[in-house]
Amino acid sequence: MSQFVLAIDNGTTSTRAIIFDRSGKRCGIAQKETTQYFPQSGWVEHDPMEIWNNTLEVISSALADAKLSASDIAAVGITNQRETTIVWDRATGIPLYNAIVWQDTRTQSVADELTENEGINRFSQLTGLPLTAYFSATKIAWILDNVPGARARAEAGELAFGTPDTWILWNLTGGVDGGVHATDVTNASRTLLMSLATLEWHDDLLDVFSVPRAVLPQIRSSSEVYGTAVGPLSGVPVSGILGDQQAATFGQAAFNSGETKNTYGTGCFLIMNTGTDIVHSTNGLITTVAYKLGSEPANYALEGSIAVAGSLVQWLRDNLGLISDASEIEALATSVPDSGGAVIVPAFSGLFAPYWRTDARGVIVGLTRYVNRAHLARAALEATALQTRDVVDAMSTDTGVSIPDLRVDGGMVKNEFLMQFQADVLGIPVRRPSVSETTALGAAFAAGLAVGFWKDTDELRALWAEDARWNPAMSESDRDRQMRVWRKAVSKSLDWIDDDSPAL
Repeated sequence: MSQFVLAIDNGTTSTRAIIFDRSGKRCGIAQKETTQYFPQSGWVEHDPMEIWNNTLEVISSALADAKLSASDIAAVGITNQRETTIVWDRATGIPLYNAIVWQDTRTQSVADELTENEGINRFSQLTGLPLTAYFSATKIAWILDNVPGARARAEAGELAFGTPDTWILWNLTGGVDGGVHATDVTNASRTLLMSLATLEWHDDLLDVFSVPRAVLPQIRSSSEVYGTAVGPLSGVPVSGILGDQQAATFGQAAFNSGETKNTYGTGCFLIMNTGTDIVHSTNGLITTVAYKLGSEPANYALEGSIAVAGSLVQWLRDNLGLISDASEIEALATSVPDSGGAVIVPAFSGLFAPYWRTDARGVIVGLTRYVNRAHLARAALEATALQTRDVVDAMSTDTGVSIPDLRVDGGMVKNEFLMQFQADVLGIPVRRPSVSETTALGAAFAAGLAVGFWKDTDELRALWAEDARWNPAMSESDRDRQMRVWRKAVSKSLDWIDDDSPAL
């Protein structure tokens, strides 16, 4: 009997394969970085073929690491960077263009035109989403309109669109030889093309964004058998798909309404489960699908998406040379007692939740001759926690629920200073689970449920264990002062993009 589940985790900066046993323990892992392409200011791309080749490599390496074969694997789950857009030729499997990454802002002018009369929330009641370039719809249209002949071929059914989950699933189940062209409800909910109520592609939205129905994948649940793998996982059912942030929520066992997690990765993504209720935000949050298990009703969520978190640390390393490795930032930040009055607002491509201001750009304010690189390192970490506080406040206002504690995951949660500062500015405990790879674990959970590897969500909940907890130690007056200064700094980042800055 197969005793393990393998999860494929395609993130923004790398692809990983992780193997878990029945207790949720990691038994094998492999990881491969993804090349980042920045052809122009505001453009961010990946090579889809690199993503697929890296996927094959990490699957084989993870099996070798665990000393297992495909026959030991009960199921495969997929989790992925959401909104990232790939269009490929169904007959050859060759992408028409690089993947346009979720961070890419090249289509913002199209989104702006569509919001001109009815505002950014034009489709929010239908989709739960603000109308911005963040989501997939305008990215699909850009590829079809900018690759010669692509639109006609798309309308003829020769092309396929997918976020990375769909691309990996299609290739993993045979590609040009019968690959399954499908996505799950969590990824479909991030396209601006799906109705939250019906969980189906919506014709009016397809017309507005000029996306032919023929390119779209079938929308399925997050936990069911989609097909059978070929290649290094030959014969193994592929049975779980969740967008990365929903997967992290699932891996954190946040199955009940009101339970909340925050993932600290390239960006920050805070999700609160709202159960089977669709809760529409009036405070700058996204309404999205949390998960759908087989034929059961969908669970929904409120999400606060923060564009820049870990990528700010990368910027300090790669663009400014303040550190040589990301792991150095905590020691540097804690070498000073505060940020020296400096505040960083990392609005590199505008501000996401709860502001949704595409005219914003990054600023460093409060600079004096006293400020040095240690102060900037501390200000960068503080910015991540302060952005999260903005989202938590919006979420509490929308739901009327005071979050009792925050479950956290992602690469940055190893940073003890950041986690303590997060607890301080929130005024609630911050809790880190014993299994750090919660995104991959969530995809494994969804896949395992579909094939009976795990019985139900109660069994999964029993697997969650706390590794560390940070309790708030900051006074309420200091907490309030931190937020006043932060929001003053945010105000300085706004209204930067205008006719005098067309290239930014």
